[in-house]
Amino acid sequence: MAEFEKVDLTNCDREPIHLLGAIQTPGFLIAVSTDWIIARVSKNIRDLLGHDPEELIGTPLPDYVPAALLHDLRNKISYLSDPDMVERLFGCQIGISGQPYDVAMHFSGGQIVIEAEPGMPGGGDSTNAVRAMMSRLDRAKDLKTFYKEGARQVRTLLGYDRVMVYKFASNGAGEVVAEATKPGIGSFLGLHYPASDIPRQARALYKRNLVRVIRDVNQEPVGIVPEIDATGQRLDLSLSILRSVSPIHIEYLKNMGVEASLSISIIVDDELWGLFACHNYAPRAPTFERRSVCELFAEMFSMRLESRERRLITDYERRARDISDQLLGAVASDETLLNDPDWLGDILTSAIPADGVGIWINGNYAFSGSTPPTEDFRRIIRALNGLAAGRVYTTDHIGSLIERARGFAKEAAGLLAIPISRSPRDYVVLFRSELKQSVRWAGDPHKPVEYGPNGPRLTPRESFAEWQEEVDGHAEPFAPSEIRVAETLRATLIEVVLRLADEAAAERRQSTARQEMLIAELNHRVRNILGVIRGLIRQSQPDNEEVRDFVKLVDGRIHALARAHNQITDDHWGPAPLEALIEAEAAAFAATRQSAIISNGSPVLLNPQAYSTMALVIHELVTNSTKYGSLSGEGEVHINWSRDHKGDLVLIWHEVGGPPVSPPRRKGFGTTIVNRSVPYDLGGHATIDYASDGVRAEFCIPARHVSEPKSYDAPNIRISRKPVSSQQPVDPDLLGRKTVLLVEDSLIIALDAEDILDRFGAAVATASTPEAAHDILDKERVDFAILDINLGDQTSFGIADRLNELGIPFFFASGYGEQANLPMEHRSATVVQKPYTTHNIAKTIDDLFG
Repeated sequence: MAEFEKVDLTNCDREPIHLLGAIQTPGFLIAVSTDWIIARVSKNIRDLLGHDPEELIGTPLPDYVPAALLHDLRNKISYLSDPDMVERLFGCQIGISGQPYDVAMHFSGGQIVIEAEPGMPGGGDSTNAVRAMMSRLDRAKDLKTFYKEGARQVRTLLGYDRVMVYKFASNGAGEVVAEATKPGIGSFLGLHYPASDIPRQARALYKRNLVRVIRDVNQEPVGIVPEIDATGQRLDLSLSILRSVSPIHIEYLKNMGVEASLSISIIVDDELWGLFACHNYAPRAPTFERRSVCELFAEMFSMRLESRERRLITDYERRARDISDQLLGAVASDETLLNDPDWLGDILTSAIPADGVGIWINGNYAFSGSTPPTEDFRRIIRALNGLAAGRVYTTDHIGSLIERARGFAKEAAGLLAIPISRSPRDYVVLFRSELKQSVRWAGDPHKPVEYGPNGPRLTPRESFAEWQEEVDGHAEPFAPSEIRVAETLRATLIEVVLRLADEAAAERRQSTARQEMLIAELNHRVRNILGVIRGLIRQSQPDNEEVRDFVKLVDGRIHALARAHNQITDDHWGPAPLEALIEAEAAAFAATRQSAIISNGSPVLLNPQAYSTMALVIHELVTNSTKYGSLSGEGEVHINWSRDHKGDLVLIWHEVGGPPVSPPRRKGFGTTIVNRSVPYDLGGHATIDYASDGVRAEFCIPARHVSEPKSYDAPNIRISRKPVSSQQPVDPDLLGRKTVLLVEDSLIIALDAEDILDRFGAAVATASTPEAAHDILDKERVDFAILDINLGDQTSFGIADRLNELGIPFFFASGYGEQANLPMEHRSATVVQKPYTTHNIAKTIDDLFG
């Protein structure tokens, strides 16, 4: 018995219902070759032609039928241009009884199949009948009335006890949407039938052969002779009007108490929309002519239905476009509306019915109505990012998209996601709640296997009592027209978002331009003032050599202040890097010995007051060393700095390898600057030792004047290296071929950073926009990232959000340094002061990973 454990209604899908080898009585079948030699006949052919089947096989058909009929048959054959065409003749005289017959002809397997069934003499005016039926149908005001009137017209013409309009859902299940019945037999209206009730091959035949009649379920079928021809084939009866009935279907109808049935296909947009399903509780056989009239009516009904549905869809989409225009107009006059999820949710759900709306833009989210919890919404967004970019996506079962969706199915079981950015990162998501309505099934669709009269296969359901099934975890699907409306709304939302982004970018550009102009003007004026002072001093000097030396000395000090001022104002009067000050002084006053100044220390920033003070101190030390100290010969200067336990900056100046040193005989202004500037101006302390083997000076700058990039707690990665200074060779194995994502919108700066990272042994993937960065993250494995904060009219914060989710360490880079305005969730991230240098990149990587 184990081999039958998987039996279910799909067994019916495998039944060859078009090859049953029999027809229904009281009809007859004759199959002839194209030269009119009889190849097959039904076993009851003697009642029609007066000869047994064996006598007829292999003989010419013209020997047994009137010449006039044969002439008509030949004419009809010429019209069979399509493989699925059936031609008709009504009221024909064929055999020995004098009974008029209705005849159908079609091709099957290279043979002409001729079927005849008793008809009526004469014949009515089918054109007028259909015209009258359509006139009544066209007066229906809505689809519900339209369906009901269609059922009533078919019942009026054919006289069945029950005529139903049976509509198929997208999953193949069916629903009775209208019916016309004789009194007292109950109603099937609103009942649902599982998709398995109508096997796949039956649905295919419904599209080819539009009318299917079953005259009497208790009638014995009439076999075809020969059942199998010389090639071993049965006769294909797909287009037959007399084809016998599957025993399974006969049993199904008997279980319903139905003794006769008829179905007429309703085809809309070349698909099987549904059926006119007719039931009778006694045998019934409308003539072929009447069935043909109903077939013509059904075709007209289908055309009218298609027109009405398209008109409804067109009206709906037009209303939706109006809503889209309202959305665009409303935001144009008040852009703050986009920050109101309730307003946005109301206007979107008025276009596409939904129970809730979730909005995800640049890592920020908002909700309105019935939606999933926040963390589940984030999981949904991540899953959507893995789908096709730029496409509206819909599902009636969120559980098919992410795991553990049942927990929130009551609030949100289905969704329609509308991407509103060029890359799939920002969305408006419409949610539909779980479909908790009870569906009225005409019997249990999950009924287990029973062994019935047709052997070890599923017996069709014997109980058609109303059976309730709760639809769990699913929502009402979004219709194709709603998806098209979503595409329209997507275009509108993208237009709104891009326009607002353009406006915000323009405003930022204007603000930045004003700020830059003010800073540039301030810098220009201060430099002019310092230039005038320097000019006055130089122009006022006499020819005295000592005075000339004094003027040169003062001019150098003023020039040092000017350079410090430029460095500070480049960062909008913010903290400036100590190393830049040292490099500037070395380049200006020790150009020939610049490589002899070796600096080492963590990147630190001095506030403007400390920066100006240290500019004078370093200037004095450099100029004195170039005159009297190690820079005057072949020696070196080592400048080291670090933070002590209190956070104060300790800077040590140490000269080595120079000429012997002796303390100065007198304390001039330069010595005063070195000894007293830091204690007096900054509240720190300073010491200087004129040892014979080289000057050693130590300065302590209080922590309030010092800042540095904040540390970032990076996961799992640690890189060991020696400290890198501006004079030391770069370690080519510092990064060990790790892959670095560099996001930088300036080509020149990006090339400089790429060169530095390449020298450190990294593989660099560079992006100039957030979209390009996300594409790299989609395709490549990245070990860490460097993110320029401002990328034209966008920022890198959305990329930083994704890197945090992926566990990839990163640091920001900005010309603003620590003055950069970071959102709250990234306040702890490291910010490197641009421009990029081997020193600041190497030191930050060391801090980041170690």
